[in-house]
Amino acid sequence: MKKRGDRQRQSTPTLWMVACAVAGVVMTAGCASPKNHAPVEDRNPVIRPAPTAAPAVAAPVVDALKPLPGAENAGKAGYYSVKPGDTLIRVGLENGQNWKDLVRWNNLDNPNIIEVGQVLRVVPPGTDATAAGARPVTQAKVETRPLDVKAAASAPSASSAPATAVVAAASAPQPAVVPAVPTVRDADDEITWSWPAGGPVATPFNDSTSKGLAITGKAGDPVLAAADGRVVYAGSGLRAYGNLVILKHNNTYLTAYAHNQILLVKEDQAVRRGQKIAEMGSSDADRVQLHFEIRKQGKPIDPAKLLPPR
Repeated sequence: MKKRGDRQRQSTPTLWMVACAVAGVVMTAGCASPKNHAPVEDRNPVIRPAPTAAPAVAAPVVDALKPLPGAENAGKAGYYSVKPGDTLIRVGLENGQNWKDLVRWNNLDNPNIIEVGQVLRVVPPGTDATAAGARPVTQAKVETRPLDVKAAASAPSASSAPATAVVAAASAPQPAVVPAVPTVRDADDEITWSWPAGGPVATPFNDSTSKGLAITGKAGDPVLAAADGRVVYAGSGLRAYGNLVILKHNNTYLTAYAHNQILLVKEDQAVRRGQKIAEMGSSDADRVQLHFEIRKQGKPIDPAKLLPPR
């Protein structure tokens, strides 16, 4: 029979071996844990690419390479490259055209949106733009119109007319005698010009500082069409002009009437020389005045060279 001490000595190695085996399993399991591999996978961008990264970068590159409308015509005669601050109304005024024609010629979906660098056609399709600007400036000639009082003076005198006719004429109401407005006919374009307002000229034409004449007056004074034409713009969409009327007289001439108090015409309306088209005001100006421009093929010229002497 074995003693108790012998049994304890025999069981000790067995327990020690079991403990070592358990420790080995734990260490092996710890080394095989995915926690040790996760940092390596996260630090490698090739293994886990962002699925939306490529489209986000590619889109701006495609837009940047897209050419602006009409870019192939940049620098050609009859075309205009849009500058910062331009509107279609201003482009029309600068090139002597109706802004609605520009919409048609350039197939614009939205006339309120034009891009800087975009190239617009500013002459009708099929027009030779180089020949359009080659016409010489001719000297305007003054046209004299007889006054009503002269016509009355050419009638038979009262002494030769029957007495009954004299009495009848004296009793009839007499119309007010309006002096004839001096006019000038442009020999090149067959336009008869007259002054658009009766006030004094406060600021003369200056090609660098004043594109027209500043004619002063009182608020509400009549503003008259300087020649026969058609309204191509009536509104306040052109900065620094206030309430503005633009008339197109032919393929060569436009006139502009700015800073009005009230506009009395609408776009596409035909007007006659001397017709009241607005009332003088101070919209977008520091005083009551009419800013009057004459533009020949879009270029401002001195109105005093075409208007008759006062």
